[in-house]
Amino acid sequence: MTAPTTWRFNFYRMWTGQFLSGITSAIVQYALLWYLTIETKSATMISLATIIGFLPGIFISPFVGPIIDRHNKKWLMIGTDMLTALAALVLAVIGLIGHTFPLWMVFLAMFVRSLAQTFQYPTLQSITPTLVPNTMLTKISGQIGAFQSVQMIIAPAVAGVLFGMFDINYVILLDVVGAIFGSATMLITRLPERLKQDGPVHFWQDMLAGWTLLRKNKGIFQLTLIGALFTLIFMPAGAVYPLMTTQYFRGTVAMASIVEVVFSVGMMLGGAWIGWRGAGKDRGRALFGSILSVAVCGILSGILSRDFTGFILFNILNFFFGVGVPFFNAPFMAMIQERFAPEMLGRIIGLTSMLMNLAGPLGLVAAGPVADRFGVNMLFIIMGMGALVVGAGMLLLPAVRTIDRQPRPVPAEEVPKS
Repeated sequence: MTAPTTWRFNFYRMWTGQFLSGITSAIVQYALLWYLTIETKSATMISLATIIGFLPGIFISPFVGPIIDRHNKKWLMIGTDMLTALAALVLAVIGLIGHTFPLWMVFLAMFVRSLAQTFQYPTLQSITPTLVPNTMLTKISGQIGAFQSVQMIIAPAVAGVLFGMFDINYVILLDVVGAIFGSATMLITRLPERLKQDGPVHFWQDMLAGWTLLRKNKGIFQLTLIGALFTLIFMPAGAVYPLMTTQYFRGTVAMASIVEVVFSVGMMLGGAWIGWRGAGKDRGRALFGSILSVAVCGILSGILSRDFTGFILFNILNFFFGVGVPFFNAPFMAMIQERFAPEMLGRIIGLTSMLMNLAGPLGLVAAGPVADRFGVNMLFIIMGMGALVVGAGMLLLPAVRTIDRQPRPVPAEEVPKS
């Protein structure tokens, strides 16, 4: 068991490695997208790459959970890091030898990266409550969200600079460096002994056991469905952010980049606030406030004037939109970690991830036709109105409205507090 005075050092050391691994991985991901953009000049190919990124999360997430729950999480993290590094190394070597690589190899490498992340996300989230005191889970989720927002700010800019200065093959090798950092810190992280489940993995039975447990916790289950519905209505607007700038406001690519950075800065500050102050005693209010902020910002964004003043106001709304997002994501993940035993968390997070990932592409399918028919700004109005409906649903569902006042049937085991 982790000593009371060392849990912070143990945890943050692990996450430092994961942050370095994550930022190098994000840089390589953006560089590969730049490569596809330059080589193919095809929106279809970019869309195909995006869909490939979703596939493991949709079809594999439910089956990942049983593996995570029944195997050594530390070695799962190291193994998936090494798998990502191997895919990057093979791609880079082939590119260096042949001075180019076929597109199918780029897609395969992106699929392998997405597959590794499908394992890593629920594994990390199931490790966290074994290292962190229960009372700190919401703050830690906020801090993690802030770090991820920093990655979103830094990675595109760094990828653009490196892609312009160096051959793509050398940029890809950053993935190997990041994987080594992540694996090294994970290797020296002290994980407490947890209850191990005997017997082989039975995917369908184990997944059904996780689904049954998730359904029994009515508040979390209903909140997961709300989150999936929110993802469904958010994705169309989220996918057309660049078009909102370039078409609706008649702006430039540089202006579109500013919008993305402003949103990420908002998310970073929102996550940092939760990491510092938490989300309050009744986190249901934070969840509702997050949905309400999306509703207000979405509707107002869709009715702005199509001039530079409108663009400035769009950035202001976009900032508060970004601030509001962590007030849903961080409490939601903390509630899951608190209410389910660590040996079941892999399955629970795998199932919730599947529902969220399934909703995303469904929303993306609607984005193009709606934007072409009614205008890109209409997607923001639809998002805002949909968020109002989702918020009303939260208020009408007692299990969600009072989620922080309900008993926790399967609380995660506490670790000593420092």
